[in-house]
Formats: sequence, structure tokens, C-alpha cells
Amino acid sequence: MKIAVMGFGTVGSGVYRVLEENKELIAKKAGEEISIKYVLDLREFPGQPVEKVLTHDIQDILNDDEVGAVVEVMGGTGAAYTFAKAALEAGKHVATSNKALIAAKGAELMEIAKAHQVSLLFEASVGGGIPILRPLNVCLTADRILEIMGILNGTTNYILTEMTQKQTAFDVVLKQAQQLGYAEADPTADIEGHDACRKIAILSTLAYGKTAHFEEIPTEGITSITQKDIAYSKEMDCSIKLVGVSRSLPEGISAMVYPMILPNVHPLSGVSGAFNAIFVKGNMLGDTMYYGSGAGSLPTASAVVSDIVDIVRHKNEHIPMDWDTTQKLDILPLDEVPVRAMVRIAAQNQTEAEKEALEIFSGGRIMDLAEADDEFAVLTGEETEASLAEKIAALGQKYEIRNRIRMEAKA
Repeated sequence: MKIAVMGFGTVGSGVYRVLEENKELIAKKAGEEISIKYVLDLREFPGQPVEKVLTHDIQDILNDDEVGAVVEVMGGTGAAYTFAKAALEAGKHVATSNKALIAAKGAELMEIAKAHQVSLLFEASVGGGIPILRPLNVCLTADRILEIMGILNGTTNYILTEMTQKQTAFDVVLKQAQQLGYAEADPTADIEGHDACRKIAILSTLAYGKTAHFEEIPTEGITSITQKDIAYSKEMDCSIKLVGVSRSLPEGISAMVYPMILPNVHPLSGVSGAFNAIFVKGNMLGDTMYYGSGAGSLPTASAVVSDIVDIVRHKNEHIPMDWDTTQKLDILPLDEVPVRAMVRIAAQNQTEAEKEALEIFSGGRIMDLAEADDEFAVLTGEETEASLAEKIAALGQKYEIRNRIRMEAKA
């Protein structure tokens, strides 16, 4: 099969390298040779091997009947959406690593793929090189998914790891992450949780079979996390991680992204640096976890190429997914979701404030930190988000609320 690669940046160049260096192995697994006929990019690459297959015109790809599949690694939802849609309508399979595209336009593109009997695959859109979407779609079909919880963004995990292990301030670690290439010049999508939000939306869609709208998923980033928060978590033998969570509750499906205090016995608490991990609980299988490099040129490219191999194996058919694209996944309002939290409170009369906090948070407990003589924390019992917000607001009328971080139920 001849393919085209749209975009020759970090992932696109990785796809080119994987297909070149592992050519014979990939051909053996796919059942035939896979070769790149076009690379679409606005830039020139003088003297580089890719120059011989470079094009600046999408029509070269769309009008070439020899091209059976297209790899979209341009990013965003502008030209990437236009070109991917056109490729599917032209009867060409599409593999993409673009989580923004799948989260925003995946249902529409999947419908087009079905109509033209081609496949839309996007394993690399969540977790980079970690296989997770295919297990959800194929390996876990006998299970009802009860929970998905994941560290879905390597940048934020690197920042929190450095803050925890080296007691470095957030702003300092963020600059280090940018210098190392983990964070973009504008890191907003990472540190405010938007990237993880799109990924948990995709995971929720495949776990529950209906389209999750990422705009409806409550999302918080890590910009409010301080060394004091980390000190409290260490005192509890816990760690703070930015997680995307999707759960099947008796009331319905909940999904959100937020910093969470996890006990160090939790499988996700030990995931450090820029690595990703996704924890999945099935009603029959129980607990499973998928761990590895969540980003980077070659890990992500490896997942893209695995999709291309799958496409070649099924090149004359549409590869189905357990995804009813006509149905919207109803996500529970945040107010109805059960939660526990650590609430940090500053007060001049700490004894009085602690007593009042325990009256408001019945079933909670007080935690004092040796190096924090002007504040304390109350660890709440389980209640709804609405109830938690009301109680924090009530305390906030009299005392300074310095932070609120959700806790895993076993913390």
C-alpha cells in the first residue's frame, strides 16, 4: 500500500523514520510493503531524503488512486479537519494522532468513514505510544468499564514530579520543561488541563460507546498547586497528580480533569517524569494499567504506524468501533459527583477555626503541618461537589481558603 503523510513535524518525521527503519518487519506484519508516496508540508526540506516525495498540494494526494491511506499529523482542527475529511470522502483510510481533531470532529469523521467503507483510526491520539484505544475497542469488549483514570499529559506530570522530588517552585519547573521541549512556548493547553480533557473525552467515548463532548467535562489545571500542598500530601503518604477520570456511577457517567491527591499505594502515584499511565477497571477483568511514553516523535509514530498496519490488513473494509456516533454521552453535572478533598484554611485563631471546620465537615479530620503554623487542612468525608462547594464558601466568609484539592477515596 502507498500512503501519504500530512505534516512533517515531530510526529510526521517519526512516522517516516519508523516506516523506513522497520520496513521489512512492518511489511511482514502487514502482509505487504507500505511505502510513502507523498509528504504534505508547506516547508521545503532541501537535501533531505523526504524531498523526493514532498508536495505542497493536497490535491496531489486526493486525486492519486494509488494512495490507499493518509496519515494526518498536522494537529489542530483547521486544515487537519478539512484534509482528513476530504481524504475519507475520496475513499482513503485515515490514521491520526490528533486528539483535538478526534475530540471535536471524531463523530462526524467516523460517519464519513463508515459511509465510504474506509477506516478512521486514532490510537496515537491518547497516550502517545501506549496501546489503550485498541484494548478498549477489542480486548475489553467482554467487560463493562467501571472506571478510567489516567495521567494523560506528560508535561504536567513532569512538573509535578520535579516539584515533589526537588521542592522546586511551579514557575521554575515550567521553564525547565520548556527548555527540555516538554512544554510549548504557550503551555496553556497542558498546565490548564485542556490537553488531558480531550483525551479523557476520547477514552470515555470508547468506554461507553457514545460521543463525549469535551466542552462539557469540568477541567482544572495545576497552576494553583504549591509546595505547601505537596508537603501536606507527603505527610499523608500521598502524591499529587493531574488525572483525567471517567466513571460509571449509579447516577450516570461522570468525567473530569483535576489535580488529585493519590495514596502512594495507588498504581498511578508512582508514575513519574514525562510518562503517562492509564488505569482501567472492568466489572469482570478488574484492574489493568497501561504505562509508557505518552508523547515524543518515535513513541507516537509507532502507534500511528500500528494503525496503518491494521488498515492494510483490512484495506477493503471499515474497521468498526464500539461508538454510536449518533448518540451523545450524558455527563453528570459536577454538583452531583461524589468527592473527598483536602481544604487548606488560614486563621488567626486556629483552634476556633479547626473546631468550626469539623462542625461544618462532619466526618472530616484535621491535619496540621509543622512548617505551616498559620494554617491547617481539613480532610473531608465523601460528599457531593455541590455540598463541598457550599461548605467551603461558608468557611470562606470567615477564614482564608488557601486551596482545595480533591482526594482519591482511599486517601
